Amino acid sequence: MKNKTAQPITKQIAVTAILLAICILSQFLKNLSVYVTGPIVNLCLIMAAMSVGLVWGIILALITPVTAFLIAASPVMTAVPGIIPLIMLGNAVLVVCVYFLFRPAVTGGKPLISIRSLLMALISCAAKGAFMGLTIALWLLPTFIPEASPLRGKMPVFQTTFSLTQFITAVIGFVYFFIIWTPLGKSLASDE
Repeated sequence: MKNKTAQPITKQIAVTAILLAICILSQFLKNLSVYVTGPIVNLCLIMAAMSVGLVWGIILALITPVTAFLIAASPVMTAVPGIIPLIMLGNAVLVVCVYFLFRPAVTGGKPLISIRSLLMALISCAAKGAFMGLTIALWLLPTFIPEASPLRGKMPVFQTTFSLTQFITAVIGFVYFFIIWTPLGKSLASDE
């Protein structure tokens, strides 16, 4: 007798592993530009929320900042390691918003691109950007980078990176999602 839950769990693990592998590969390009890596990681988070569900999306959201740190840690991540849990939470905010706001706007026969789906996508991106902007850019970095640190001079760049740039890379990730989901959506759609 076949276990009915084994197939979906196997599929969820496989899809999550593939998305994690894509994230890891993109993180090797991190030093080129955040606009290369960021959209790819956000695309993978969106794909996870849409294809394998909330739990697996959150797992991916929690793993990717750790792999980013291990592969190509930025000076600010090294100087303020408390940034890693906040990046994890920022990624999780995106996954939760995609799952509860965007996903219902495009499932059940609703069109992928509509005013409602675009609005839910923008809200999801803004939530991630706002969370990271408030917690990292406005609180963590100003609080924990010492005045005497040479990193203090780069504070405006760091603050933009962990606020507005997060919003923009999430939006680009959604653009990639809209392009990719049409041909892949049926084969990846969640069995939940």
